[in-house]
Amino acid sequence: VSTYSGKVFQVTLLSLGGFLLLPLLVIILILESPIHPEVFSLKEPPLMKGCWEPNLKLREAQRLYEDQILGPESIANMGDVFFTGTADGKLLKLIGRRIVTVTTLGRPPCGSREDEPTCGRPLGIRVGPNGTLFVADAYLGVFEVNPTTGEATRLVSGGQVVSGRKLSFINDLTVTQDGRKVYFTDSSSRWQRRDYLHLIMEATADGRVLEYDTETKELTVIMENLRFPNGIQLLPDEESVLVAETTMARIRRVHVAGLNKGGMDTFVDNLPGFPDNIRPSSSGGYWVTMSAVRPNPGFSMLDFLSQRPWVKKFIFKLFSQEVLMKFVPRYSLVAELHDGGVCTRSFHDPAGLVAAYVSEAHEHDGNLYIGSFRSPYIAVLDLHRV
Repeated sequence: VSTYSGKVFQVTLLSLGGFLLLPLLVIILILESPIHPEVFSLKEPPLMKGCWEPNLKLREAQRLYEDQILGPESIANMGDVFFTGTADGKLLKLIGRRIVTVTTLGRPPCGSREDEPTCGRPLGIRVGPNGTLFVADAYLGVFEVNPTTGEATRLVSGGQVVSGRKLSFINDLTVTQDGRKVYFTDSSSRWQRRDYLHLIMEATADGRVLEYDTETKELTVIMENLRFPNGIQLLPDEESVLVAETTMARIRRVHVAGLNKGGMDTFVDNLPGFPDNIRPSSSGGYWVTMSAVRPNPGFSMLDFLSQRPWVKKFIFKLFSQEVLMKFVPRYSLVAELHDGGVCTRSFHDPAGLVAAYVSEAHEHDGNLYIGSFRSPYIAVLDLHRV
């Protein structure tokens, strides 16, 4: 009798399991994956030693404007007045402890994923030679803004088709000293900023670097087929720009003028993390931020997935970007790189306890002001103390 009841129990359990699993399998097979990932290969991550040796220096940073601003991606300053753009579509002026809204490029409502394309999302921000601000809005385009009156002039419209591809994700910009040329990155012609994880996971090479001439009003594609071009920084001779190619964990040098115009080489390859914005350091180098690393020794999820597109498709069938973001291990890394991509110093915050989701390190007067694409504060690190 006991054997019979045991068999009945087994059969019931298997039937129940099958009954529950079958719909799940059917759903997984039927569901269209929102991404069509490509196979690409990253080199084995560099060992985190020498200049990359983990430390806790970034945890010495102080938080400013905590819970008063959200997602201050990029930072610029005129004297002791700072400017940033936030997740609610605002361009802010930070004077001491005061926060003043300079302008709003889009229109309300703001705050939800659905609102972002119309609300706008200011990302890269720079001070031009005439005391105006140049702002890259992920959706709305490239603007020149008067920081006193808030008057905004649109130089480039987001969403337009340029050389057969749409400007879907305008990200960062850099301006020549005379203000004539603006170089900017368009991270993807397929994905918008609100779907940035889709772009990282799909890893398609549909990103570009463009040039806008403020006098002739001409818009030119300088370089294409980049995988998530992100931060951009003009070199002192103004003949080339450094571009963070986030998905590939490297920084490229794109020649925008001179004899090599239209060419590209690698400034630094195989970084221990995924680079975001690039900004000059006072010692002639460049500050680069990374909000996710490729630990070695350790396990890098993105490196693992790069060779397994079917796993990525499966994951995106089941989970939303917000859910997936919770599984990405937080690790904040700010590094100073010099010519040849040599790392000269790095500041770490494992688990991003003090400074999380870092997007930019802007140096001013001995301090490093650290922006974030989703944290509600700016972190400031005193360089004299680290």
